[in-house]
Amino acid sequence: EGGPVPGDGAGPPAPERVLFPPTFSVSEIKNKQRRHFMFLRWKQQQRKEKLALKKKRRKEREALGDKAPPKAVPKTIENQRVYDETTVDPNDEEVAFDEATDEFAPYFNRQTVPKILITTSDRPRGRTVRFCEQLATVIPNSHVYYRRGLALKRIIPQCIARDFTDLIVINEDRKIPNGLVLSHLPDGPTAHFRMSSVRLRKEIKRKGKEPTEHVPEVILNNFTTRLGHSIGRMFAALFPHNPQFIGRQVATFHNQRDYIFFRFHRYIFKSEKKVGIQELGPRFTLKLRSLQKGTFDSKFGEYEWIHKRREMDRSRRKFHL
Repeated sequence: EGGPVPGDGAGPPAPERVLFPPTFSVSEIKNKQRRHFMFLRWKQQQRKEKLALKKKRRKEREALGDKAPPKAVPKTIENQRVYDETTVDPNDEEVAFDEATDEFAPYFNRQTVPKILITTSDRPRGRTVRFCEQLATVIPNSHVYYRRGLALKRIIPQCIARDFTDLIVINEDRKIPNGLVLSHLPDGPTAHFRMSSVRLRKEIKRKGKEPTEHVPEVILNNFTTRLGHSIGRMFAALFPHNPQFIGRQVATFHNQRDYIFFRFHRYIFKSEKKVGIQELGPRFTLKLRSLQKGTFDSKFGEYEWIHKRREMDRSRRKFHL
């Protein structure tokens, strides 16, 4: 008599059931299927808690109005980057002098016109051949030739004699393109990249029509160090000056965490204020492995920079480009 009747709402509220205690660790579960199931449930709970906290903060900001504090800047690997002493200052006279006298100076002084030779490793398979052909439609004045067993040391003098300014070699492993060698002629330098995430045109969703023969614009994004400047200038020297804006095509080399993402787009004017982009393809990702002085020489070449994983990848916040 006088006690709370079940179901009438007079009793104390039931405590909220906690799915996982604070010290819970999925790795302690021995059964693989059970461990996977509990991991998914734990992720779901984490997502719900994050969403609830986000809604709570939004309501607090709306209640405070103009007095609300500014939004906190989220911590990312990029904005927590360790400062690199070789980061280039745009007003640095020493850098300006070096760039005015380096191997790419004739191109930037408009004394040479880019002419590119694209070749492959020996006996390339169909996917690598198609990738080279599509790359040739992106880079103006480029020509695809097949190796036929020739060594690079024999190819380079022939390229110089025929006025080629750059040599691109696409390497493959198990029928998949996995490496790119870019050599600036006649005096170098030579960069060796690891290539990944290659997508041909037919593999890209919602792609645009075939690219036209117009000279594209080139965007080089986030190459901030001396090494990054050298690599950016190598890519810039592949494309002619004076892009033809009527073609509305853009080739982008975007550096993020030392990975160079290549995309080829066409932009479309939807109205006077709205612009959309269509990816044309191909797309790929590059990771610099070495930069060598002079043209390709695997035995006696002098290296400016080599990526040493054990020494250079100790900190996730240290980048080199």
